[in-house]
Amino acid sequence: MAMSEISSDEQESSEKITVRSLSKAYESTQALEDVSFSVAEGEFCCVVGPSGCGKTTLLRAIAGLDDPDSGSVLVGGEPVTDPGLDRGMVFQEYALFPWRTVRGNIRFGLDRPACECADCEARVRELIDLVGLDGFEDAYPKELSGGMKQRVGIARALAVDPEILLMDEPFGSVDARTRDRLHAELLDIWTQTGQTVVFVTHDIDEAVTLSDRVVIMDSDPGTVRTTVSIDLERPRERTDHDFVDYVARIRNELGTPDSLSRLY
Repeated sequence: MAMSEISSDEQESSEKITVRSLSKAYESTQALEDVSFSVAEGEFCCVVGPSGCGKTTLLRAIAGLDDPDSGSVLVGGEPVTDPGLDRGMVFQEYALFPWRTVRGNIRFGLDRPACECADCEARVRELIDLVGLDGFEDAYPKELSGGMKQRVGIARALAVDPEILLMDEPFGSVDARTRDRLHAELLDIWTQTGQTVVFVTHDIDEAVTLSDRVVIMDSDPGTVRTTVSIDLERPRERTDHDFVDYVARIRNELGTPDSLSRLY
């Protein structure tokens, strides 16, 4: 069922993440002001907006890494007060431990990183297969490409099987061909796991490629301008007329020139 076909009562009952009147300031800078939206269980939601609109601050609040000045974040109806194993986060920077192998970095994502039990070993093996790193288990980060490093980051975030995956511009530093491949792999993982995903990006094409719905933000201060449901079958082709229309619509909402596809 497309998101646009879900009734308001059904959507409210299926909310996994609820952001209510969230505000956050850093000294004299108002990063977020009265931000409200929700994400349905199992939904792939992208957040786009210009630099400085508070996208990362919003994601960190959902993760429980930053406390808001006012408002609240609910996950499954419960207030978020701290980080939890129900939320995994993938950062823009790879944030891998250089002294740990692929296996060791993924193992660190478990709640028992030093455990050598068969269950933990099996989980690490499963994740290595899931993200396509078979044969690189004993490689160190310096031996990996950017795309491979980000696969390790995704696997580490998935280690405890979180209900929610939070991703902060995870593919911003890889080349276009690698990014396209990672998009397909991420959608495969999402299809297999059924997790709720909140994905922050500057790239409008990326948002339309991946998401069920796009949350569009304004800056100074960071607020939600509107949301756009993406009612397209997957996989999506960027040259399709409907895809181009969605990109143009989001650009128009952002006031971005048609000649640009990224919000830099």
